Amino acid sequence: MTGGAVLFSRLAERWADEPGVARSTMMGFPCLRVKGRFFASIDRDGRHLVVKLPAARVAAAITAGEGSVFAPNGRVFREWLAVPLELAGRWESYLQASYAFARGDIA
Repeated sequence: MTGGAVLFSRLAERWADEPGVARSTMMGFPCLRVKGRFFASIDRDGRHLVVKLPAARVAAAITAGEGSVFAPNGRVFREWLAVPLELAGRWESYLQASYAFARGDIA
């Protein structure tokens, strides 16, 4: 397991205690869901946290240099941001924002 995968696993353990959150898989990778909706995963290389956020927030984060598009197999998912392991100190805040977005708390 890579450093990013280990970190995601630790974060997922804590997040699994939040109301409505369940651990699952998305495209074969470990992920988190809330109310049945995916909100976070780790990429196949274990080097990026992948979170679901409003498209405008994804674009702003990319512009700020805090992540990149998530484009498995070349298809861009406009509401998904890949946050690199180098910014692991920000993963928790991105998880919080993604959780709120998936729950419908933010638009």
